Amino acid sequence: MTVPAPPPQLLTPLDHALAWARAGEPVALATVTGTWGSSPRPAGSCMAISANGAVEGSVSGGCVETDVMTHAQDIIAGSPAQTLEYGVSSARAWEVGLACGGRLDVQVEAIKSPACPTGTLPLALLEQACACMANRQAAALVRLPNGVQHALVVQTEQGSTVQSGTCPPEICQAAQTRMQHGRSGEESDAQGQLWFVQPLVPAPRLLIVGAVHIAQSLARMASMVGLAPVVIDPRTALATVQRFPGLVPGQTLLTDWPDEAMQALGIDRMTAIATLTHDAKLDDPTLEVALRSPAFYIGALGSRTTQASRMERLSGLGFGAEALARIRGPIGLAIGAVGAEEIALSILADIIAVRRQAPLAEARGW
Repeated sequence: MTVPAPPPQLLTPLDHALAWARAGEPVALATVTGTWGSSPRPAGSCMAISANGAVEGSVSGGCVETDVMTHAQDIIAGSPAQTLEYGVSSARAWEVGLACGGRLDVQVEAIKSPACPTGTLPLALLEQACACMANRQAAALVRLPNGVQHALVVQTEQGSTVQSGTCPPEICQAAQTRMQHGRSGEESDAQGQLWFVQPLVPAPRLLIVGAVHIAQSLARMASMVGLAPVVIDPRTALATVQRFPGLVPGQTLLTDWPDEAMQALGIDRMTAIATLTHDAKLDDPTLEVALRSPAFYIGALGSRTTQASRMERLSGLGFGAEALARIRGPIGLAIGAVGAEEIALSILADIIAVRRQAPLAEARGW
């Protein structure tokens, strides 16, 4: 088979910041480094701001963006990196719009480049960080609050290693732990100095096996919530750009056999898999590969009877009860869905519930 090209990743604020900096534009990066209470965005959320006013990403869902952008322009112009503190107890929080009862810390620093020599975040380190994300290699960006020291910790088969910059070994170890659960936060080194650790886990993606009617809606909806869709179906009459506009043949629209395509793509912990074909010749080999992978979600379309037959066949191939329990079937949350669009919505809701470990994921009602 032809090895499929890696699917294009959904661009992150870091990707936009890198593109602007490479184009010769001064750029600042704002990152949420601390949250308390009902802050609208989690730690690690970031926003890229260019000198020409372009913005990508968010640090508060709209509450404090304008104030952060104002400070970012000052930092681009030469002011030192700064951590902005917003809290409901301060009058300034109400002035900028954070009246929801939470607290938010946002670090703002400029990218050090020929266009912005006063920046503190090295352009080369940002390039390496974006390359890790594009290659689906887990990494973590670590830095001091004042922006004077940065490092990129990369996950390898032997453990974590510092690819760029320097950081204490205990921070490197903490970064490895945080890469496992993907949550950003502060860590203290042996001297009591706080470092902010921002895991750069691979972008989540959804492998959809079966270019059926439901898949058309599911692929569109997946993109809207940040899941990069890849549709796989050897039936070339179904897997067409006319039926899946926006997907790229050979990259995100594949006509290889699903098990072969998935092995070539590689499945990691940020991959969800949904089989929608109703055809055992396609679904069963797909599920064999999926069950041997670390995919965070595996779902299969079909009735209870179809699911029972599927489980019996897979059991005959040597899969035990614990492995088979990973298959969400019938796929989707039980919301009474009717029609392809609603079924796609129920599938996407189930994927989100599993990814976020929501109680709803364990009480589906089938």
